[in-house]
Amino acid sequence: MPTAERYQSVFRPTLFQGQVAIVTGAGSGLGRCTAHELAALGARVALLGRKLEKLERTRGEIAQAGGEARSYACDIREEDAVKQTVSNVIAGFGRVDALVNNAGGQFAAPLESISAKGWETVVRTNLTGGFLMARECYTQWMKTARSGAIVNIVADMWLGMPGMGHSGAARAGMLNFTETAAYEWAPVRVNAVAPGWIASSGLDHYPPEMAAHIKTLHRQVPLGRLGTESEVSAAILFLLSPAAAFISGSCLRVDGAVPNVRHHRNLLGQGQTQAFDGFHLARPPRVLD
Repeated sequence: MPTAERYQSVFRPTLFQGQVAIVTGAGSGLGRCTAHELAALGARVALLGRKLEKLERTRGEIAQAGGEARSYACDIREEDAVKQTVSNVIAGFGRVDALVNNAGGQFAAPLESISAKGWETVVRTNLTGGFLMARECYTQWMKTARSGAIVNIVADMWLGMPGMGHSGAARAGMLNFTETAAYEWAPVRVNAVAPGWIASSGLDHYPPEMAAHIKTLHRQVPLGRLGTESEVSAAILFLLSPAAAFISGSCLRVDGAVPNVRHHRNLLGQGQTQAFDGFHLARPPRVLD
């Protein structure tokens, strides 16, 4: 368990000094971790999510660590709410340099049992909401500023997502949107990060009957373990940073090479890689206890 009182990033402390970043889904999991790292590196962070109390908890943590953040309750699926929230962020902070489109959600179900309402809910959360957030950040600020960076969080949806086909379809759509926006919105840079199996609080949201399966996921990872929230955040911040100034329309996988596994191949079983975990408030999901 990390003992430091501040985020221990691999990047220099002033990397995002003077910049404003929006992080959606910032009340927990990957969004909370990424917001902490951005704030630790000098960014002023707008925390977006549906539940204000969760955002305020993250804001308080960031303030305690010496960073600056503000909370904005917003349902990213609602167009008018997104327009107003981005406008409020610009009014409050004066600019928007970065967007981390992290908010998302899904439920486990085979395709044949997914209702139209269930399908549309997941697609609106994982695709439409991300599009609305990106469009408003672009049209309200980045287009005129002719600068900015957007990172869309997708998922390991290569070769399909059995048991979560609605999410897989939405995430694949988000990747295609990323590639289109990178062309249409240049010089604003638009990239994606695709996390694999990450030891985040999101694992605790699946039904109890999936717990046994979740505990065995590490056996299917060539690198021998689940990823950490910090490893995903580091990938996001790299794509937001000047070091990625010539990278746009790309997708960075953070998955331990899981998509490279084929059924006819046996894992070599040569042990785990050393995990990076710079998040001082990180806690393993309960399901992995």
